Amino acid sequence: MVLVDPDPNGRDSHKQEPLMQDDHREQIQFFLTPPHPCSYLSRNDAQTLFVDPRRIVSSNLYQTLTDRGFRRSGSHLYQPRCNNCTACIATRIPVAEFKPRRTQRRIVKANQDLRLEIEDARFSRRHYDLYARYISLRHADGDMYPASEDQFRSFLLSPWSASFFICLYEGKRLLSVAVTDQQLSGLSAIYTFFEPSEDRRSLGVLSILQQIEVCRSLDLPYLYLGYWVKDCAKMAYKTDFRPAELYQNNQWKRLD
Repeated sequence: MVLVDPDPNGRDSHKQEPLMQDDHREQIQFFLTPPHPCSYLSRNDAQTLFVDPRRIVSSNLYQTLTDRGFRRSGSHLYQPRCNNCTACIATRIPVAEFKPRRTQRRIVKANQDLRLEIEDARFSRRHYDLYARYISLRHADGDMYPASEDQFRSFLLSPWSASFFICLYEGKRLLSVAVTDQQLSGLSAIYTFFEPSEDRRSLGVLSILQQIEVCRSLDLPYLYLGYWVKDCAKMAYKTDFRPAELYQNNQWKRLD
């Protein structure tokens, strides 16, 4: 596979960019969105680079793009590509070296009554009802509100990814769903939603700890957590898992 870097500062203003060739030497096209409001910071000039949605995404291409800081949303692969801003930093955990902090161990201990189930990534009324409740009570001020069945499908599911749901139950009651992709070099934490009334359980943190354990059971080296944004409080948790690695200046850098 031949990789050709675009302008490293993301200054290319073209709406489409030839950026990469696959193993068969076929050009992969990327598309750059017009400026739009940022989901994390108070600015209106965010832009996003998308892989051509007509492209068939192989497991090798998905892994290569993930290792270059791309993420999946539905069937799309994307990366923030903003003028004058590089705040969105891809983050991953080298799971073999991860050691939980005292607070994280306490969270695991406090939730020993829960049951973990790995389920197919598909639409179901049980999963959707929890998702809709989570969006309504946790993100009513965001661009994902209000939730819809079409949104659930287009945001979380993909026809080409090896996805599954890591679910946590209290008896028969579903409390948490971590949408997870299995890749060649790790698991990718796509999105987690949980019962908003169960704050005391720290279900978001617990889900990441469970994903780390699933990584280890599958002998996969990394858990990819998505983007960390230093000045965004709701993203701060991603660097609470140490050691971590941050993708900056086209390389992964260690954060102990």
